[in-house]
Amino acid sequence: MSTALTPAPAAAPVPAPRPGPPARGGGRRTALLRWLFVAPALVYMAAFFGYPLVRNALMSFQRYTPTTYFTGEAPFTGLDNWRAVLTDPLFTDALWHTAVFTAGSLLGQFTLGLALAVFFSRRFRLSGFVRAVLLLPWLVPMVVAAVVWRRILDQEHGVLNGLLQTLGPTDGGVPWLSSPSVALLSAVLVNIWIGIPFNMVILYGGLQEIPRELYEAASLDGAGRWRTFRDVTLPMLRPVITVVLVLGFMSTVKILDLILALTSGGPADATQTLGTVTYQMSFLRLDFGQGAVVGNVLILISAVFAVLYLRANRTDFGHGK
Repeated sequence: MSTALTPAPAAAPVPAPRPGPPARGGGRRTALLRWLFVAPALVYMAAFFGYPLVRNALMSFQRYTPTTYFTGEAPFTGLDNWRAVLTDPLFTDALWHTAVFTAGSLLGQFTLGLALAVFFSRRFRLSGFVRAVLLLPWLVPMVVAAVVWRRILDQEHGVLNGLLQTLGPTDGGVPWLSSPSVALLSAVLVNIWIGIPFNMVILYGGLQEIPRELYEAASLDGAGRWRTFRDVTLPMLRPVITVVLVLGFMSTVKILDLILALTSGGPADATQTLGTVTYQMSFLRLDFGQGAVVGNVLILISAVFAVLYLRANRTDFGHGK
């Protein structure tokens, strides 16, 4: 007669003990170490960014000239500098020129840069070499590029006018840099030529990060090239587009060296921008207080777009809304 063996019931799992709160001394030590690691960057930011910003803001409320600079007694003038600058026709014209120059430059740089990025995203022979050649405008210093283009756009001896006269579209040379109605457009075209490589490189990198599976799925759904570009490429490229446009804006709105080397703000102040007006008021008129006002306006404009960039960047990468 056999007896059946019944298995013993399994033991209940023992819950793992919960970690207790960290020791108060260890938490303080960790926080102190974090601040020590961040301290060099904070000191650098305060010394090279914070102090100049505060000093420039204070200077805009003082009558700051070479005399008061060396004596160390710049009288407080309240809003006189701001009132004088904001009612100056030179400032209002420069504000409009800056808006036109920035909008035209960003539109041209982004459009052509995106077109080239899409073009080079398809492999073909010598694509790497051609792409490297197109980077040359970005590697040339701004002043050098402006001087070269000043020679190219010269009305009498410029290469461009010589080419136009050879082809026959014009009888005389076009006053690219000497006509108030054409000079600002010429400056925009030169800045577009300089900024295309930056847009192309960043957008090309963004295109390489788009999964190929999305294009295959769009092809299976019967989507054409334009629909694929509109419904797949642009939405996936949105964070990169935001970065390109905001960084391009912040570097273009304060541009100075290109305008000074190309037209010096002329003719008849037709290419004066906020950057050149700051230079003119500070180093030609020697009124540093009014120059600081224009500088503060530039800082405020850049700060607004920096905040917009941070909000858009946070939303695009899914860190909140």
